[in-house]
Order: sequence, then C-alpha cells, then structure tokens
Amino acid sequence: MSDLDKRLTTEEFAARIESGMTVGIGGWGARRKPMALVRALLRTDVKDLTVISCGGPDVGLLAAAGRIGRLVAPFVTLDSVPLEPHFRAARESGAFAFEEWDESMFLWGLTAAAHRLPFMPVRGGLGSDVPRHNPRLRTVTSPYEDGEELLAAPALRMDVALVHVNRADVRGNGQFRGPDPFFDDLFTEAAERTYLSCEQLVERFEGPPQSLLVQRQNVTGVLHTPGGAHFTSCAPDYGRDEAFQRAYVRAAQDPQAWRAFEERFLAGDEDDYRRAVDDLAEETGSQRKDTSQ
Repeated sequence: MSDLDKRLTTEEFAARIESGMTVGIGGWGARRKPMALVRALLRTDVKDLTVISCGGPDVGLLAAAGRIGRLVAPFVTLDSVPLEPHFRAARESGAFAFEEWDESMFLWGLTAAAHRLPFMPVRGGLGSDVPRHNPRLRTVTSPYEDGEELLAAPALRMDVALVHVNRADVRGNGQFRGPDPFFDDLFTEAAERTYLSCEQLVERFEGPPQSLLVQRQNVTGVLHTPGGAHFTSCAPDYGRDEAFQRAYVRAAQDPQAWRAFEERFLAGDEDDYRRAVDDLAEETGSQRKDTSQ
C-alpha cells in the first residue's frame, strides 16, 4: 500500500476516535449520514463527545448510547418523522448540553472554521430567542458607515469530521452524485481530520467537476462502506429505508423494545447489521437495493 492510499477498516477508524473529542457529522437529517462510521463508534467505549451535526439518526443512536456530552445542531429529525425520538428523550431528561443554532448561523460557523477565522457575521438569529438561550453568541458592529449590528457566528471547529459520499478514491477525493452536497464539504475543511466513507471506490471519476467537492488534502482516511448511509438515503444510489425507520421509531418508544432492537441490529459488526437488515426486509416485504458492489 502506497503512502497515497488512505484506506482504513472501520475498526482502524474507530480506534482513532477518543473520548471528549469534538466530532462533526455530515449529511442532513435522514439523508446521506455516515451511519456505518456511527455504528463503528457504538462498538467502542468512546464517550463525552461534542457532536456538531444537522442531526438525524446519527445523533439519535449516539444519544441512546449515552455517548454525547454536548450537541451543537440546528435540528435533529428523521424527515418523515419530524423529531428524532432518542433526541427527544435525551432533551427531556437533560442527558446532555444542547446548543441550538439556526441553519444560517450553522452555515457561517462552519465557513468561519473552514477559513480559520474566529467568526463570521450573519443576520440570522437576530431578533430571535436563540442568542438569549445561547450565552456563547455575541454581536458585532460593522466598522463601515452603515454601523449595522450583526450576530457573530463563532467558528465551529472540530477534531474530526465524518462524511459519506457516493464515490471516492483511495487518496481521499470524494464525489457527490446526489442533488445536494449539504454542508459536507465545509465539514471536511473545518475539521483537523476527516474520515470519508463511500459507496464506491473508484480509480477515475466520471461526471461534472462541480460534484468533486471533497479534496484529498482534507481527508485522513477513506472507508469503503457499501450501504454505509443506511437507514438514511444516499441519492441516487438508494432512498431512505422507511420500513427500517418505522421499526427504529417503534423500538425507541419502549426501553425493552429498544434493547431487543440493539441486540438484533447493533450488537455485531457491519456485516451482521447488513444481514439483520436484509432479514427485516424479507419479513416486512420491503426491498432494499443491493449496495454490495
């Protein structure tokens, strides 16, 4: 393996994540989340993480396992289910500190970190209760003749970012084939290290250069994880597994049911997970697109 080959196993990746780290997680709600990497973290004893995410089941699973110390997010949703159930339970019990940002503040906080700036000025959040509930937020006054007061979105710096893409090469270049990159390219630029999981490992990229948004100099490790966004969507490769999501939400309502869910789907490795998902698809009559190539 050459020095340019950044491939890792999920076990090698997980061994590099330490308790107390700030971890950014790409994707958006229940769309293109690096779920194989999240499941790999659940198989370790890492805890007290600061998680930065446009949250979905990534936050839900980490919250259910008690791994989050602080969460920074504009929302935590399953899309077709408005509020992620484990996040709801964690917030109601006060299980971790929650720093709520709106989406524009979140965008500019990532941008500030990507450009190694302390903050970026933004109008979003002004006139709302967000600054009142978040004492970390400050305002700045424009130095020009307008003298406008703006909110200063602090840089969302992170130790590591976890991002899932459709295609990647072994050097760490990544390609999005879906309609929206979300904020994933900014996550890779804002973090000290990025771990990139992908549906396909390729030697050459095809398609418009605008889809090649992840650059190898920002990537520390590459993981080939077909189906690695499941049960979230990864357009155009596959959609969200709604049957699995329904099972997930039902199990989250009852501690005993959740223990059974964990035993069935989360107790083993990624191959065990895929087999359990296929078994559930047979039971429910749903179909899951083959992502093994």
